[in-house]
Amino acid sequence: MNVEGDGLLLNIVLVEPEIPQNTGNISRTCAATGTVLHLVRPFGFSLEDKYLKRAGLDYWDKLEIYCYDSFQEIKEKYSSYDFYYATTKAPKAYTDITYSENCFIVFGKETAGLPQELLDENKEYCIRIPMIKGIRSLNLSNSVAIILYEALRQNGFRGLEIKGNMSIGNFQCK
Repeated sequence: MNVEGDGLLLNIVLVEPEIPQNTGNISRTCAATGTVLHLVRPFGFSLEDKYLKRAGLDYWDKLEIYCYDSFQEIKEKYSSYDFYYATTKAPKAYTDITYSENCFIVFGKETAGLPQELLDENKEYCIRIPMIKGIRSLNLSNSVAIILYEALRQNGFRGLEIKGNMSIGNFQCK
């Protein structure tokens, strides 16, 4: 992983992502925040998929992305880092923990989430996004954005522009 400047480095892991548009949207979010994206095979699409590329738009050259054949490969390579596992089955909310610099936030595939065995092995590090009863889950790209921005907020949005000017019609927003 390459850290330049004084930005915060966080990592998003997608285990067996299935929907190209979700991965494309997540790629764009990672590019916009300087977050590293790690993808675990098999994918439900080709990395050349037009929907994936369209969702990521013109940010692919700004994205640091790595692909792996197994989740175990990532765990071994980054064994000294903190890992947090997003699941609807966790008792702890994503706001209940403190995200360390360089941590890995792990998400499962859209149709099944993360393997139960992985969750059982890491109960203390499982987190959830609160929702009303009876709702199965949020969209994967929305879930990544919600949790990633909490980790960024906790770390002071280091390396990100947090103020800017925006012009709307005849109005000037600051």
